[in-house]
Amino acid sequence: MIRTIYARFKQGYRTLPFPVKNDVLPDRFLGRPNVSTKASEKDYKQCKEVCPTGAIGYSDNTLTLDLGKCLFCGECRKVGSNGAITFTREYRLAVEERKDLIISHMLGENERSIKKRIRHIFGRSLKLRQVSAGGCNACEADINVLNTLSFDLSRFGIQFVSSPRHADGVVVTGPVTRNMKLALEKTYKAVPSPKFVIAVGACAISGGPYTGHDEVHNGIGSIVPVDLYIPGCPPHPFTILDGILRLMGK
Repeated sequence: MIRTIYARFKQGYRTLPFPVKNDVLPDRFLGRPNVSTKASEKDYKQCKEVCPTGAIGYSDNTLTLDLGKCLFCGECRKVGSNGAITFTREYRLAVEERKDLIISHMLGENERSIKKRIRHIFGRSLKLRQVSAGGCNACEADINVLNTLSFDLSRFGIQFVSSPRHADGVVVTGPVTRNMKLALEKTYKAVPSPKFVIAVGACAISGGPYTGHDEVHNGIGSIVPVDLYIPGCPPHPFTILDGILRLMGK
């Protein structure tokens, strides 16, 4: 027993503080992209060729990037001139409206306002039911890691539950395969009202790399209403945590 207690004191405090500083994030982390004011149509064509999900757009002489489709692979930053697209260390990416995920040089930092109704009702604690609707398990893994000692999700009053009847909302990952569509619909209906839905990852938002495949539904937007979008492939655990906490108004 004494050895166990000694080992515990030697380990120290393992839970990471939140909000976090950039030096806590891994060196390979790619955060919110920036679109250069000098990006041209030529840059658009070069970026479009290397983008696997068609996240790059061009309208009104402006290069745009859809975070809902972006896999954060970083290939677009390797092409183009004048640094057409660069990636910052900003991990706070969650937004309430789908349209706010489309960024350009004319669109600054979003206010990321979250529905006041949700804040008022669920501001103190949350019970969440997670649904893996055909995901590759990357987003699922980053959600699960929030329950570990390093992140300690429960310190914020947030818990994942096994039954949707005990949940306040649903966290969905994956592009929603044919076989998971009914399961998602039943889970959503089983959650008592008032309730909310969080789409985590590019697959849940737009279908990700599976967009257009006959076996998927290109995200959850056409199946259940979405209250919060958390982009990424997968989103960093801190990105997910930030989105949920702002949903609570914390």
